[in-house]
Amino acid sequence: MPELRHWLAETAKKGLGEAPFGFARCRRLHFARFYLLEETADLEGRPISASLVFMSEVDAPLRLHLAELASVAQEGIDQAFQHCPGYPGPGARRRERIAWLRRHRVRASAFYVNTVGRGVAQIRGEARLREELEDYLDRHDHTGRTATEVRRDLHAYVAGRADLAWAAKPPAPPSLLFRTGETVHMVAVPAVLLLALPVLLAVLPVWAVLLRIDERRDRPFTQRPTLPHLEEVANFEDFSTQNPFAVAGFVRPGRLRQLTFRAVLFLTDYGVRHIFNHDSLAGVKTIHFARWVPLDGWRRMTFASDYDGAVEAYNDDFINIIWWGLNATFSNGMDYPPTRWLFFGGAKLEDQFKNTIRCHQVAVPAWYAAYPELSADNIENNAQIRAGLRGEMSPAQAQQWLSLL
Repeated sequence: MPELRHWLAETAKKGLGEAPFGFARCRRLHFARFYLLEETADLEGRPISASLVFMSEVDAPLRLHLAELASVAQEGIDQAFQHCPGYPGPGARRRERIAWLRRHRVRASAFYVNTVGRGVAQIRGEARLREELEDYLDRHDHTGRTATEVRRDLHAYVAGRADLAWAAKPPAPPSLLFRTGETVHMVAVPAVLLLALPVLLAVLPVWAVLLRIDERRDRPFTQRPTLPHLEEVANFEDFSTQNPFAVAGFVRPGRLRQLTFRAVLFLTDYGVRHIFNHDSLAGVKTIHFARWVPLDGWRRMTFASDYDGAVEAYNDDFINIIWWGLNATFSNGMDYPPTRWLFFGGAKLEDQFKNTIRCHQVAVPAWYAAYPELSADNIENNAQIRAGLRGEMSPAQAQQWLSLL
């Protein structure tokens, strides 16, 4: 652990974009991070060894990302995971590294993507498109011309440049196989729940009463984060447009809470896949990616996200906008502020909530972002600029479109 902590500190100084990782050359990688979960004991006193967490958000398919980790990022991956038992080591063949990574992969129970189908190449390309269009407008005088005429000029400019001609076409959608699978999932889950409705109507009242009895045993969380811990997590946040975030904690004991947690995350997964899958997580627009990952046989859970702005504003968004969602998921974890009927209270107890989050927050010393200067709002704005190059617009619509530039 001392060697690994030192390595992470040095890696944080150099960043993950260049050697030995070279993540900047990984064409499908949005974000990546390393963080440590210290050695501990679970709620029954059973030891849990320390873990090194590597988390990445990538464009499909996964196999291409694993191939890049084992080739482009080989040296860095070897340096990181040489501290873990069973890692093949620097002399191993590429397929041995990939096999080890696959064996140690932990699937998320729920995974939020700001806009499903929007890949790294599209994000970078649309950012460049905006820069080119703004540069064109700066170099030409459009005084006295209507918005429709200016838009026509910009369309002609894009069409006349071979390196920008792609922008006149809509982005390629996800694969047919992916879209078919998502459609089947979107229809099948409500269908199964509908078939199970008679059983659910009988079970839910009993579950609600038992849950409320369990909630009444909760006590307010009075612990405050220590100054060294605050300084540790603050060393790696609020330095740029985007920030990493990670928390980890134990799931409440007992079958009731375990089943509740799994059911809530199942519904959360459905919601982020089919409802909140374009530019907004139930009203919060500053999150690029977020995931809930069970650890150690569901004894622990880690939540991690990539978000815009300061951490205080990020937490305030959760409290003010999606407090109900936070309560439904995180109230099944230890130390969360007391809730009522699963959805109420909890995050609305602002001081307790923020202390809980800070106490369980994990420092993310090594973090990579493929487009660190772009907020989620910037990315959506750039996509709207590209979309505005297609089709017909009224003068009012053209004026509104130009205001995006």
